[in-house]
Amino acid sequence: YVILPCNIIHAFTEGTADGSVFVQYLEILLISIGIQVFCVIYGKVMFRKEPEGRYKCLQYGTIYSNEAFIGNPIAEGIYGAEGLVLASVYLIPQRIMMWSSGLAVFSGTSDKKKTLKKVMTHPCILACVLGIILMVTGLPLPLGLDGAVTAVGNCNTAMSMMVIGMILADIDLKDFWDWTVVKYTVHRLVIIPAVVYLVCRMLPLSKTVLGLCVLLAAMPAGATTSILAEKYQVDSPFATKMVIFSTLLSLPT
Repeated sequence: YVILPCNIIHAFTEGTADGSVFVQYLEILLISIGIQVFCVIYGKVMFRKEPEGRYKCLQYGTIYSNEAFIGNPIAEGIYGAEGLVLASVYLIPQRIMMWSSGLAVFSGTSDKKKTLKKVMTHPCILACVLGIILMVTGLPLPLGLDGAVTAVGNCNTAMSMMVIGMILADIDLKDFWDWTVVKYTVHRLVIIPAVVYLVCRMLPLSKTVLGLCVLLAAMPAGATTSILAEKYQVDSPFATKMVIFSTLLSLPT
C-alpha cells in the first residue's frame, strides 16, 4: 500500500507521453481483460471435479495470481521503468476481478458497490491515475517529495523478495506433497502462459508487450488465496500449499 504505489508513480514520471506509448497501454489493457475472462472459464472447467473446498481455492488461484507483488518487480527488473508502467496498466483488470469474481468464489456473493469502492480506492489504481496525469501534463513532483517517492519505490524488489522468502520458509516437506497442487501448478505456471504466448504471437504486438503478457500470466498463486480461504473457512491448509508450491516452482519456470 505504500512501496508499490510509490514505485508505480516513479515509473510513470520516467515515461514519455507520445502516441505510441498510449497504443501500448491500450493493447496490454485489452489483452489483460481477455486473459482474465479466459482464466475464469479455464478454472471452472479444469477443476470442476474437485471437492467444493478445493474447487473454490483452485478457481480463485486461477483467476488471481501474484502478478502484482512478484510480477511488478520482475517486470521492472527485465524491462525497466517502461515495463513497470505497462505491468501496472495490465494489472488494472486483475484487481477488478480480484474484488468481484474472485471474492464471489469464496463468499458466494459480490456486492457491486463495495467492489467499485475497493477498486477505485486501491492505492495502486490511484497511483496509476496520478502517474498518467503527471506523465501527460509533464508536471514534476515537488523536489522533496520526488526524492522520497523514488527512494521508497526503490524498496519494491527487495521487500517483495523478503516476503516471498518468508512464505517459502513455512514449507513442511512431510505433509506438503499433493498431486492436485502439482496439477494446479502446471496449469498456472506452464499451460496458461503457453496459451497466452501462442495467442499473442499471432497479434501485431511489440516484443515488450508480448514478453510482459506472458511473464505476468506465468506468476504463481496470489497470497490472498490462503488469506481468503482462512477468512471464509474453505480448506486454508490446501490453499497455503497452492501458494507455497507454485511460488517455489515459479523460480525455475
